[in-house]
Order: sequence, then structure tokens, then C-alpha cells
Amino acid sequence: MKQLVPSALLLLLIAACHPVVSPSVQPSVRSGEQTRSERVSMVTDVHSYSNPQQVVVRHADLDWTVLLDRKMLRGHADFLIDRPIGSTEPLILDTRDLTIVAVSTSVSNAGRLPAQFTLGTPDKLLGAPLKIELPAGPVKNVRIEYETSPAASGLQWMEASQTAGKKSPFMFTQSQAIHARSWIPIQDSPQVRMTYTAKVRVPAGLMAVMSAENNPREAQRGEYSFVMRQPIPAYLIALAVGDLEFRSTGPRTGVYADPTIVAAAASEFSDTEAMMKATEGLYGPYRWGRYDLLVLPPSFPFGGMENPVLTFATPTVIAGDRSLVSLIAHELAHSWSGNLVTNATWRDFWLNEGFTVYLERRILEAVYGTRRAKMEAVLGRRDLDDELAKVEDRDEILYVDLAGRDPDDGFTQVPYEKGALLLIQLEQTFGREAFDRFLRGYFDHFAFRSITTSEFVSYLKANLLDRSPELAARIPLDEWIYGTGLPASAPLITSDAFATVEQFSNRWLKGEISTSAIPVRDWATQEWLHFLSSLPKDLSSARMAELDAAFKLTAAGNSEIAHQWLLMAIRSGYQPADARLEDYLVSIGRRKLTKPLYEELVKSAPGKERALAIYRKARPGYHPIAITTLDAIVGWN
Repeated sequence: MKQLVPSALLLLLIAACHPVVSPSVQPSVRSGEQTRSERVSMVTDVHSYSNPQQVVVRHADLDWTVLLDRKMLRGHADFLIDRPIGSTEPLILDTRDLTIVAVSTSVSNAGRLPAQFTLGTPDKLLGAPLKIELPAGPVKNVRIEYETSPAASGLQWMEASQTAGKKSPFMFTQSQAIHARSWIPIQDSPQVRMTYTAKVRVPAGLMAVMSAENNPREAQRGEYSFVMRQPIPAYLIALAVGDLEFRSTGPRTGVYADPTIVAAAASEFSDTEAMMKATEGLYGPYRWGRYDLLVLPPSFPFGGMENPVLTFATPTVIAGDRSLVSLIAHELAHSWSGNLVTNATWRDFWLNEGFTVYLERRILEAVYGTRRAKMEAVLGRRDLDDELAKVEDRDEILYVDLAGRDPDDGFTQVPYEKGALLLIQLEQTFGREAFDRFLRGYFDHFAFRSITTSEFVSYLKANLLDRSPELAARIPLDEWIYGTGLPASAPLITSDAFATVEQFSNRWLKGEISTSAIPVRDWATQEWLHFLSSLPKDLSSARMAELDAAFKLTAAGNSEIAHQWLLMAIRSGYQPADARLEDYLVSIGRRKLTKPLYEELVKSAPGKERALAIYRKARPGYHPIAITTLDAIVGWN
């Protein structure tokens, strides 16, 4: 280490053990955890231009004015950085479609000096690198003044008419996987964790919320301040602005939503606190303070996004009977698997999602019982089998190679369900009690860190497999992680409830019973989904009409049941469902629900023509992420 002047040396010594953050914002983790985190080496991330191996961002102070009329953010980002003593390396950030107005540097926030910068040639997938030359000496602060583009992939701007209340416009972000760079110039790699503060100015009467500490009672005066004290990766930074109201659902939980649906949302998600307690009992304390939910407009392309402190959720899970709240269990579980312990690159994505699916079903079991959890697991296995029949061999691998591809391409059922099956096999082999101890230790050991698959494997061997070699021999670990398909020993989950459903389905198909004899009154959503999906794909329109007359399925208010029914209607040519299909596709932007319907439509020439006609109406209301997927399916020019 080269000699420095005393003040600079002191700064470096502090930085060696703790992230460099503003005095009022300190990560709420134990010092031992953070010290260990700081010693972790960065790995190559094929989806980022940034250079955290040489210069790393530890903290961000963000400042924006939200210009709803112009569909853009204008402001600046101040980054506190770490750079080795004597280094002359530049700071390289990821950007996409940003207008960089000015860049400056300073030892602190005072005495700023203009900095030279270059914006590289843009790549369609990765955007453009922003290279900032740093002067010699203890530079700690870099400010980038910039504006976003109205077409930013991580932002969606909605007219008032596209919201539930139809009163005010709405804006929300979606940063996962590499969309944060479209609204913040940042080191957009999940291995880089930072704390942040934000100041957000919005039109009077609208509320701004973020993946940070929110105050629902704050006066809507047009300016909001936020603090995220725990270090998180860029993809977990999130912002939404709109006409929102808050309802409490527990001492640490609540819901933000459009005033017209906030009561229904709060009722639907009233078990959130019970879910938190169940998870804490299994895997240790919740380390993020509050856990609130934000219900977004129906154009949100995902079911949920696990933004820390404030999960973003689709309104399509508000079914009126809490039958679809497995999504809430899933996003809550990310507070341990994904947010607390994070995949270091998108190739390691299964470490986020496979663990989270496993935790999700343990939460459901604890809150709603084994019967419900088993039904969800069987449906998940069916979805995985369907996915494995469609994807290329390379995408059947947990440690998937995404070089040269959009990481969104890796968001198949494989990292979710195949990853969860590996953990189920570990649980069944070593016993639930031992595996729970292992998982709790895993979350404690890697808390607030981003890790690779190899780091997980090393930890698994040292803390579980090597302690019981005879049991470990039953786990084909390399086949699970690096192989295609599923190992022959993959667990097979069964459901007694589904077996009963299948009996009635088979008897109805054979004509042994009428629709009135099918005991659907007490069926849960999961039983309905299994019943419908177990019917033949070539079910005739006449038999579809029988079911519709008895159960009013075309008018089903449950979005998942409606989805399965409309998929069947396309296959069978059941025309009475045509109007509902168009309304469904125009009003819902969730990819899980829209993508299979468009895929089924385009299988025939008349269907493709109809798909294009519907898509022409629906496309203006879809999120950019959904548009990227659906344009390719329908052949949009």
C-alpha cells in the first residue's frame, strides 16, 4: 500500500471494512457480515460494461424531477465510490438511451470539478458504456446529470384512462434484469450492492413510493425523500408515482393501491403478516424493517417484483378469496432468497428463484396447510414439464449460459421449478430439520452478499454434503446444476386433492356423469386449474359449451382460471369466448397470462390474423418488456 496523506489514509481504512455511504445512511447489517462482504472478489458479468473490479460504487444519492407530461426523469445521481490507492482507472457505468448532460467529481460533495466522459457505441441489448475519467487522488464522489428517454425500457408511463381510478397518470419502474441502466447510469450488475437515498419531485396530489423507507402519512406536497439503508443491487431500485392510498394490514405490513381498489387489495393480502412470522420462524429475522405491497396497473408485465420493502404486484392476483396469494408468499420469500442473498450474475439466477419457490411453498404450508402447498407444487411441476418440452437443451441447465442473450431469456420455469426440486431432494434426503438448519445458516452466512453458483456449491458441500457422505451420494449435484432435463431421482410430488379431481374429470369425459355432478362448490382455484388443464387439448366446442353453461367459465373473474379457459377456447375454436379473449388481452399486460394466448392464436392463419388485430389495440397499453416478447410472437412490424 502506498503512503497517503493522513486524511486520505483514514478514508481508505474505513472503506476497507465498510461501504462508503453518506453519514446519515449506514447499512443495517452486522459489521462482521459487511466486512466479509467487502472482501468478496467481483466476477465477470457478460451483461455489464461496468468495472467494479477496479472502481466500485458503494452508495448513491439520487435526485429526480418526474415529468409525467414529457414521460421522462430529469435529475442527477451522486455516487460514492471505492478506488484502490494510486489507481488511475476510470469509472465505467451502464446506460441505455440516457442523455448525459454533465459529469463532475469531488473529494466530497463540495468543490466539484468537471470530468471528461465518453459514451460508447450503443448495443441493442446492453446499451452503451459511460466512461468517466477520474483525477488522481482520493476522489470519492461522482455526479452525473442526465435525462431519461420516453422510450426507456425500465419505465412505463400510463395515461389516467389506463389506471383503475382513471383520475391521474401513473409511472412505475421495472429494473430486473438489466433495465435499471435505462433510468439510472449505474453499475448494473447484481454483484454490485449499494445503499441509496433519493429525492423525488412529482406533480402535486400524486404520491411517490420507492424500494426504500416509505412514509404513507407524508403530506402529498410534491416532494418525497427516501432512504435505503441496506446494500442492494441496482435491479432492486424501484420507483412508482401515481394516485395512491395506503391501508395497513399488520404492524409491519400494508398495501398501496389506487383508491378504487385499495380496500379489496388490503383484504386480499391480509395474511401477509402471518406469512412474515412463519418465514422468520423457519429462516431467521426479517431484516428490512417494513414489508409493504404496491398494486400496480394491470399492464405490469410480471406477477410481482421483489423490490425490497415494497413488492410491486399485479392486480390480477386479487381474486377475492386469497387463492392466488402464493405470489405474495413468493415475493416475501425473496426478502431472504434473492434480496438478502443474491445471484452474482444472471447466469446464477436459479439461486434467487429456485430457493424462493422452495421457501414460497414452505410458507404456504405453514399458513394454509400441506394440502394447499402440495397442489401448488404439482402445478409447478406440470409447468416445468411443459417448459422442458419446449426450450432448447441449453436452457434446461440451472447454470445457464446467457452470453450474448438478453438475461430475460433465462426467466423460464427451469430456474424456478428445477431449482426448487433440487432443494426438495436435499430436504427429503437429509431430513427437514437438518435442511432447515442449513438454510438458516446459509442466509446468515451470505447475508447482504451476491454469490455465484460455485460459492453455493462450496458452502453446500462444507455444511451439509460432506457431513453425511452416504446421504450426499444420493444427490447427483452436477447433473442437477450443469445437466439438461431432470435427474431420474427428481422428487415427484403428488396431491390427493388432484387425484379426486381427475376422477371426476375422467368420468365426465366418458359420459358417466353430467356437469351438475362435478362437486365444484368447494374447489380451490388450484383444483379448477388442474381440472381444466387435465382435459384433452382437442376438447370439442360442444363439450366446452357444456362446461360454460354449468360454470360460467367465459365470465370467470379469477384471472388464472380465465387464462386456462381462454387457452382451451382458442384450441377448440369455441367462439362464445371470442369477445372475452379480446377484452382479456387488451386489459392485462402480465406476460405469464398473455404470452401463451398469443402463442396459441398464431398457430393458425386465421388465428394469427386475429392475434394481430387484438395486439394492435392492446400494444399501446403493454409494458416495453412485454412488447419485446410479444412483438416477436405475433410478427409485429
